[in-house]
Amino acid sequence: MNFLIGIDEAGRGPLAGPVAVGAVIVSCDFDWSLVAGAKDSKQMTSSGREEIYEIMCRLRNDTTINFAVAFSSAAVIDARGIIPAIQSALNRALSKMTEVRPRHIRVLLDGGLHAPKRFANQETIIRGDQSEPVISLASIVAKVERDRLMKRLSVKYPLYGFEIHKGYGTAAHRKIIALNGLSPIHRKSFCSRI
Repeated sequence: MNFLIGIDEAGRGPLAGPVAVGAVIVSCDFDWSLVAGAKDSKQMTSSGREEIYEIMCRLRNDTTINFAVAFSSAAVIDARGIIPAIQSALNRALSKMTEVRPRHIRVLLDGGLHAPKRFANQETIIRGDQSEPVISLASIVAKVERDRLMKRLSVKYPLYGFEIHKGYGTAAHRKIIALNGLSPIHRKSFCSRI
């Protein structure tokens, strides 16, 4: 194998906004010290994630690393379910990694994720975002890009505070829904008991 791809998702559980899937590709001899401090995005502060993300953007500019994030909207989640929505985003994120043939790649995925069958050398690892650095990087890019999107959407839907809770079901978010109803980016299938 010449390359390693890590895949993880962010935003599986929120009441609003898309789910995001990040894919990161590095060469098998990648110097992990370049992204020292990277770990599962849930174990990092927002500023820590942003710092690693900016480093990754610089590394992408000099072709040391590549990454992609794909989203599935609330409408897709409501129409198809969260698992198919995640799989759709995963397939699209991976399709952006077209510069390398699948037989030269080892794919590591977090949790219950699976790559398309053409990626014969793949492994799903429970809590992989905590044990595999390349999956940690995927979790960071997915989380950062989803958070940034929710901040942009907060301008369009200012009543909901998306810039604060990013669509997650906090007490404040539930209270806002009770006052204002659902926005067009709420997952109706996730909000049926509110």
